Amino acid sequence: MSTPILSADAPSSGIASTGRNILAMQLLIVAAFFLFGGIGNLNDVLIPKLKSLFQLNYANAMLVQFAFLTSYALFSIPAGMLLNRIGYLRGLVLGFAIMAFACILFLPAAYSGLYGSFLAALFVLGGGITLLQVAVNPLIMLLGDPKTAHSRLTFAQLFNSLGVFLMIRFGAHLILGTSSTVDPASLTGDALRAHQVAETANIAHAYIGLAIVLSLIAGFFWLWRGLLDKAEVARVEFRGIFGLLRRKRLAWGCLCIFLYVGAEVSIASIMINYLGAPRVLSLDPESAGVMLSYYWLGALIGRLFGAFALRAFRPGVLLAICGTTGLGLVLTSSLSSGPIAAWSLIAVGLANSIMFPTIFSLASEGMNDDAPRASGLLCTSIVGGAIIPWCTGSLADSAGLAIALAIPMACYAVIISFGFWTARQQETL
Repeated sequence: MSTPILSADAPSSGIASTGRNILAMQLLIVAAFFLFGGIGNLNDVLIPKLKSLFQLNYANAMLVQFAFLTSYALFSIPAGMLLNRIGYLRGLVLGFAIMAFACILFLPAAYSGLYGSFLAALFVLGGGITLLQVAVNPLIMLLGDPKTAHSRLTFAQLFNSLGVFLMIRFGAHLILGTSSTVDPASLTGDALRAHQVAETANIAHAYIGLAIVLSLIAGFFWLWRGLLDKAEVARVEFRGIFGLLRRKRLAWGCLCIFLYVGAEVSIASIMINYLGAPRVLSLDPESAGVMLSYYWLGALIGRLFGAFALRAFRPGVLLAICGTTGLGLVLTSSLSSGPIAAWSLIAVGLANSIMFPTIFSLASEGMNDDAPRASGLLCTSIVGGAIIPWCTGSLADSAGLAIALAIPMACYAVIISFGFWTARQQETL
């Protein structure tokens, strides 16, 4: 999932220091993009691990995404209000502190042997990432020449995608590569609980390592707090925000963000189990996790070339092309088997690459002074990543993974319609 632009346009107030200090702060923020991009998408590796250990069906396994991404719906707008009160610096430090605390919660979750404990830790983690994203997007725009603000944000977004790829790649080894050969379904009582605790210890250790890194970065931001003395937070008025949904372009855009994030997360969440199915490649979880990283690598490569493609095509037309490609690839995967089924689904990552920012920008066109509030609505729509994967999992339980891919296909169909509609709107201007 692309990192959302969760706040208003950067305020005009500058930052006092320049030169080497500004560069140091920029590097810290790039590191933040790298971390919260990767940490959030580790859920794709957690799902098959927890599904196996706790003997869950797909619907219950998808509660991992539900717990994590519900935070976007609940905390996006309140986080902006909180920043208005405490400022960028305290917002950044608090965001990192919440994330570090959430990572530490994985330790008692592992030793409790309770699935609900992991869901609680993921919910807290999502809240911390939401607050952090609200702060870092405008801040990276403040740190330097306003004329190059968008290029800095694009550069930071690139590291977000790189973080996703690397975290998934190494997370597959750390979390899935040490799995026991014991089948949890063959155990009961104390033996099952002991097995669950032993297996989830690897998860806890990985997240404790992340907690240490997050705490260190929070400390660095605090040490460099003097840079932010003159950085004023853009104040956003949220009164009457839902009335903006009377504007057709914005309402349709919110629906498409909901559907896009839901489709992207659904595919990533089932990918490891899908690649492990006998109909596809019969891969072990670790090998399937490595292949999952290529799904996100495709998104990274697509974003590198997306900026050039958007110069050659109208955004609505390009969105429709990508949506059609995504739908076709998912359909191909669901109707085929073996390597074709595997690689066509992995290639959907490339089709996804420019969808989020393109939908976001198309939906925000013409909002003018209402753009910050429209941004809040669009980001709240990310909750689709919590709801649609659960629907996909429920269908997979009753009809199988191949049939469950019909839900992402339906999502792409709506996005295609939005792309063509906005293209026609542009023609009439």
